[in-house]
Amino acid sequence: MTAESEAGADFRSNPQVSTLAYFGTELRIKREEAGLSQTSLARQTFCTHSLVSRVESAKRIPTQEFAQRCDEVLGTGGTFLRLWPLVIQHAYPDWFRPFVELEKDAKEIWGFEAQVFPGLLQTEEYARAMFDAGSLPNADELVAARMTRQEIFEKGMPPEVWAIIDENALRRVIGGPQVMRRQLEKLAEAAQDPRITVQVLPLDIGAHAALNGSFTGLSLEEGQDVLYVEGIVRGHVVAEPNDVKAARRAYDLLRADALPPRASVKMIAAMAKELSS
Repeated sequence: MTAESEAGADFRSNPQVSTLAYFGTELRIKREEAGLSQTSLARQTFCTHSLVSRVESAKRIPTQEFAQRCDEVLGTGGTFLRLWPLVIQHAYPDWFRPFVELEKDAKEIWGFEAQVFPGLLQTEEYARAMFDAGSLPNADELVAARMTRQEIFEKGMPPEVWAIIDENALRRVIGGPQVMRRQLEKLAEAAQDPRITVQVLPLDIGAHAALNGSFTGLSLEEGQDVLYVEGIVRGHVVAEPNDVKAARRAYDLLRADALPPRASVKMIAAMAKELSS
């Protein structure tokens, strides 16, 4: 092992640097000690090979159930179940965790993004470029957490998503032309899903109903709608009915001002083509 690879191994296995990477490294070590392949562990923990691979490489956040099953299969005496809260603590800020839990149960997700693409529709490279720009020490965990949230589309009954995106966000090149091109392509591809609707709010609209910033609403199977509003330091989950109603009204006005879905996808595809030339 070279000095560089030794340093990399120390970094990945240091829980003070990255609890997610530490979890993944420990899982790989214990799996190999047990003589199991990733496919064998996946089969015994009732998940996919892809998930085991991504958890070991710190690209996905393990669920509590997955951590418990790994302990049972590998006979680790609760090690991974004890590590799991630390992984979650570093992956999701305290104030954002309630929203993530509600998002899993949403039947409809609707909202407006003024500056960037919606998190559920971002590529991994785009998300990394965003977090790297903030020089955040836990960027790896934040990227993995964002990609993990996108797994709600793999559920038996995924939510319906209606995303309105300011044209300004589509023209801000984040991560360089190639990263941005792939992000635009992903958005256009996602819009082909009948459960996902994308509209672009053109710049020439001028003033609009959400000049105060981005927001995301969740319509739940049980209970009233809730709202997530971005802030400079932290976001806020809002359940006050009058506030949610006001956001719904702003959202409806934005839908009226935005380009129709087909025209929006056509614009997005044209932007991607411009970046590939």
